[in-house]
Amino acid sequence: MVKTITAEELKAKIDRDEDFALFDTRSPEDYENWHIAEAENVEYSATHEELRGDFDRFDREMDADTEIVNICAVGEASEAFGEYLEDRGYSNVASVENGMEGWSRVYDEVPIATRDDDIEIIQLQRRAKGCLGYVVGCKRTGQAALIDPTRHTQTYLEVARDHGFDVTAVFETHIHADHLMQGGKRLRDELDVPYYLGSEIETRNPQFEYDPVEPNGTVDIGEVTIKGVHTPGHTTGSTSWLVEDEAVMTGDTLFVESVGRTELQFEGGDARDASSVLYETLQKLMAEPDTVKVLPAHFNVTDDGEYVGVTPGLPMQSTIGHIRTHNEMVRMSEEEYVEAAFENIPSKPPNYEEVIATNEGKRELESEEEADELELGPNRCAATEESVVGDD
Repeated sequence: MVKTITAEELKAKIDRDEDFALFDTRSPEDYENWHIAEAENVEYSATHEELRGDFDRFDREMDADTEIVNICAVGEASEAFGEYLEDRGYSNVASVENGMEGWSRVYDEVPIATRDDDIEIIQLQRRAKGCLGYVVGCKRTGQAALIDPTRHTQTYLEVARDHGFDVTAVFETHIHADHLMQGGKRLRDELDVPYYLGSEIETRNPQFEYDPVEPNGTVDIGEVTIKGVHTPGHTTGSTSWLVEDEAVMTGDTLFVESVGRTELQFEGGDARDASSVLYETLQKLMAEPDTVKVLPAHFNVTDDGEYVGVTPGLPMQSTIGHIRTHNEMVRMSEEEYVEAAFENIPSKPPNYEEVIATNEGKRELESEEEADELELGPNRCAATEESVVGDD
């Protein structure tokens, strides 16, 4: 019988740079749309126990004792392919439990250094999708806020509790287009805590309860003050959250390696107009002190599973000063910026219209299985596929 490993165990094997073969048994189309960088595609049908891809070219290069790990959508076809491989004499074969759905729930927990020892910031990196969320804690009081949590709320709560914090508030930077906001709404109800969004979110006519924060309004988490900075452009209601003079959670407005895109909410000429708005927003952010850390809601993962300008497991951050001097787009004129923003726009996130409607409260989820399906694939919230931040 084929053994199984968890997605977390697969992550550890990749991080340790172990020597093994990783096969993705999904269709070539699904593989091309989103896969783990180290994976090779060999399509296999669990329903008909049929090899549909080309395995012979790999077979010629491997020994019988080569370690092989298979992954598929949910863990069924990869297990069946493992049995096929065992029948061919391979003795060290494993299947990834829950497949790519399991991979989409893998997180890295990374501390973000602060100058104030009483403030603790922990970055949670959702490796497969490139989502970033945060625990912001006050060590003096043991209170913490979550910023842009995903629907995997238990992960966030466990991290907060492991660091000695009780979650007393949840913040969102904007209506997300690539992942579901059910987690924040669920925590609002389960923990009976405020659920903060910038007051300008009303432009999206959200059909859910939230606690509005006016532009430049503040919320205290214990003795830590979080300020709402209205940062429109990516969406009309985007608000960045400035934690004292330590860090600003910029949502999808500004990334470590790129800037936000505008045409997920807007179309045609409106998207170009929004790019002008986003340009002005970026200049506003550039007026913050050089030392303020930029902590976005996403990092860029390509369809091939490659990470652009960042390394999972390490802090995904920059500073206002570094971005001001190294981000090519921020340094452009407004006219140049708007043109550059539309030169090489990545394809839109999978299912983004359904995700947006669900997050706005205008569409109901039918099941957790539907939630898994809607969230499959990487985020594509940046305006560029490549990094626009220079090294020198």
